[in-house]
Amino acid sequence: MPADDSSAARGTGRPQATAAISRALAPPLLASARLAGPPAPTGLALRGRLAAGAGRRPAVPRSRGHDGSGPRTPRSSGVRRMYEQARRAWDRPLTAYYLILGAGLLITVLGLVMVYSASMIKALELDKPGTYFFRKQFLAAVIGSALLVIASRMPVKLHRALAYPLLMGTVFLMVLVQVPGIGMSVNGNQNWLYLGGPFQLQPSEFGKLALILWSADLLARKQDKRLLTQWKHMLVPLVPVAFMLLGLIMLGGDMGTAIILTAILFGLLWLAGAPTRLFAGVLAVAGVLAFLLIKTSPNRMSRLSCMGVSEPGPDGSCWQAVHGIYALASGGWFGSGLGASVEKWGQLPEPHTDFIFAITGEELGLAGTLSVLALFAALGYAGIRVAGRTEDPFVRYAAGGVTTWITVQAVINIGAVLGLLPIAGVPLPLFSYGGSALLPTMFAVGLLIAFAREEPAAKAALAMRRPGVRWKTMRRRVKKRPSGER
Repeated sequence: MPADDSSAARGTGRPQATAAISRALAPPLLASARLAGPPAPTGLALRGRLAAGAGRRPAVPRSRGHDGSGPRTPRSSGVRRMYEQARRAWDRPLTAYYLILGAGLLITVLGLVMVYSASMIKALELDKPGTYFFRKQFLAAVIGSALLVIASRMPVKLHRALAYPLLMGTVFLMVLVQVPGIGMSVNGNQNWLYLGGPFQLQPSEFGKLALILWSADLLARKQDKRLLTQWKHMLVPLVPVAFMLLGLIMLGGDMGTAIILTAILFGLLWLAGAPTRLFAGVLAVAGVLAFLLIKTSPNRMSRLSCMGVSEPGPDGSCWQAVHGIYALASGGWFGSGLGASVEKWGQLPEPHTDFIFAITGEELGLAGTLSVLALFAALGYAGIRVAGRTEDPFVRYAAGGVTTWITVQAVINIGAVLGLLPIAGVPLPLFSYGGSALLPTMFAVGLLIAFAREEPAAKAALAMRRPGVRWKTMRRRVKKRPSGER
């Protein structure tokens, strides 16, 4: 055959082979087109498109540097990525659990350090060892830690069962305080019981915890019965019982504890959804009573007049308030050093109790005081988060009441040290010296930890961290090998 004839045969044979392949592939392609959608290109068209697309690369947008030398990641993307990571970490189920546990323990430990530093000179003035107040506070912290662990492990039903016995026992002890020969007077307030040796007990501190647990159980039961829509059921018997506790406290002259108890009452009413008119009415009655109690007491009037002063006055009535400001002002940014306070050498009264925050500012500076404020803010935020995310009404009321108690008391104490509020004589929670105040507060922190553990997401996350569960999970992920595989 001539050469030109062979080339023509080859030229005509290639399209024929292509057509045969197209006819062979047509039935499967048509069948798949009925299931998947529009028909796919076949034959030379498909091969042409693949060949044309193989030489092209997808366009990738690049952002170059200022000199145009190379790609550069936008700065905003890094900040946004960090923000997203922080937000995801903040929204984890165990965030509230770790915040409550960590902030509560850090405040207690730092408080022990500051109690030792601030009370050393006071103990020597009383012919006691320098560690006298520290050892008592450390013993109270150990007992309080045991109470915290017990409260964090107790189920919610047991907390509700303790509400009524705790309230009745606290009322009984508060009545005993007013009995002559049994109750003791400290700094003009008749609100202490002598336990023997160096130990005393202030029942009104336990009254805060008792009111919260009892009120939370009462309001939860009424909410289940849909009775909180009626103002009578919302106020009775909550307000009368709270006023009874307030009356027993005011008989001893403790205005500061009465203010904290009133704040707890208002917090519970707000959580229960009290109408604005009802809330304003109760607030007006409490305001009138507080005005009368302050107006009729020269001591309380002098404390009110010491707000924002910069001089002790001719009679020295504002000595404590002014020297608290002096201690904070002399601390500077990082303080004079732990143990190097000057105001605790007899200048500032109550340096280890009501005004321990001033000594903290003098020795640790602004950095130390801001750290304490940040810890209380974290504790308050975690308590609000627990109260807001739960579906159990008892947990909501109890967590809200405990958060109100700790945050309001901290604000009143710190505000008095800063000269923004009158001196109410309340300690800084978990920080100031005083076992009677430390024990119920640590139990309340354990209460918040128990509530944070009861969240469904947190409970599942904690269950996955148990060694047995993790081992079973890891075993499920391992594939079994055949017997003959090496």
